[in-house]
Amino acid sequence: MALSNNVIGAINFIAVLLSIPIIGAGIWLTNGAADSCVKFLQWPLIILGVLILIVALAGFIGAFWRIQCLLIFYLIAMLVLIILLVCLVVFVYMVTIRGHGIIEPNRAYLEYHMDDFSGFLRRRVRSSFKWDGIRSCLSQTNMCAELNQSFRMAQDFFNAHLTPMQSGCCKPPTQCGYTFVNPTYWISPINMAEDMDCLQWNNDQNQLCYACDSCKAGLLANLRKEWKRANVILIITVIVLIVIYIIGCCAFRNAKTEDLFRKYKQGYT
Repeated sequence: MALSNNVIGAINFIAVLLSIPIIGAGIWLTNGAADSCVKFLQWPLIILGVLILIVALAGFIGAFWRIQCLLIFYLIAMLVLIILLVCLVVFVYMVTIRGHGIIEPNRAYLEYHMDDFSGFLRRRVRSSFKWDGIRSCLSQTNMCAELNQSFRMAQDFFNAHLTPMQSGCCKPPTQCGYTFVNPTYWISPINMAEDMDCLQWNNDQNQLCYACDSCKAGLLANLRKEWKRANVILIITVIVLIVIYIIGCCAFRNAKTEDLFRKYKQGYT
């Protein structure tokens, strides 16, 4: 039984270590360009990571001191957490499967449209109440001011690989036909397009295209990219957790078998 408990203790120590990348992914998202203004996935990740840490520690202590109730708690609780983690992985995959940018002629950067994203992501920014807070957060960043420092000539700007939020929020949509002066100052065309985003553009450095749907789409594109990166970490972690959980179940069963066999032998001595 001692050997089986040692195995359970060892795999629970690994589970403790696996909680670190989950918590780290949640903390990393709090500093992400989009997630810092749209707080949604960070806390579920951090909470799940902390719960896995607590449950793994309970299993480690139960194996080390041979406390059977803690081991049973570990097996049940870890199974529930793994199921929740798998559900989160599937959910993130489903809501980020759509949202690729659109290529415009003679432009290196992409354009983004709200209809290209999943309904769940669109609802994060659709209402004016939600967007007002996000817009205020975005306007306090220096993502647009950086463009003025980096690009002076129109062709250099058109050849730049902008982030989705810079493409959507810091300039008017390409289809509007504005004339470049600098990255955040554009001359309006004589015949304004019917697209509302073309009318929303404002050369005021505090407004720009923060009220545009293209800005919302750019933020969702950034959000999608960050969530997909976090999901890679979750997929790897959940696979390893499932493997060590199966090993833990086998070790626990062997420990119970060894214990029954030991009691059986004692009954005949």
